[in-house]
Amino acid sequence: MSSSSGSGKGLAAEGSNSPNDCHHQQLKNPEGTLSRYESQKRRDWNTFGQYLKNQRPSVPLSQCNCNHVLDFLRYLDQFGKTKVHLLGCIFYGQPEPPAPCTCPLRQAWGSLDALIGRLRAAYEENGGSPETNPFASGSIRMYLRDVKECQAKARGIPYKKKKKNTNTSKGNDEPNSSMHFS
Repeated sequence: MSSSSGSGKGLAAEGSNSPNDCHHQQLKNPEGTLSRYESQKRRDWNTFGQYLKNQRPSVPLSQCNCNHVLDFLRYLDQFGKTKVHLLGCIFYGQPEPPAPCTCPLRQAWGSLDALIGRLRAAYEENGGSPETNPFASGSIRMYLRDVKECQAKARGIPYKKKKKNTNTSKGNDEPNSSMHFS
């Protein structure tokens, strides 16, 4: 297998007149090289494409679904650097454990969330429709939410949803301002 075969498939040609071309030009620096974000997005897209290609049997991008994306995220855990304590671990729930343990290393929630954002954008930039974008699936959002909650609990950091609209001031003697920022 050649390393370049398939890695560039689906990428828009440099001279194409797609609506995204203007956007890409804005993200290039004056020397014409890609921004850090664009380079990372391209690397992530190529890595995901290679992952699909290495499946047995190989999965064409056109047949990729949210289950393939979930499998990819789980596969990436083996390369993670974030210690996630298991429920039975004596350090479960401790933000800074005093000693090492045998709990697994995982991908951090923030890294997975950023990765999915880049892959979601890359999918659509490479011809996929927003309606069929497997990276935008509800099951992907649910998986990321579960990872976030699990990792927060394992580190002893309670995860609480932010309230969207609160009119009470906590411990503040100043009257509420009439200006609200959301």
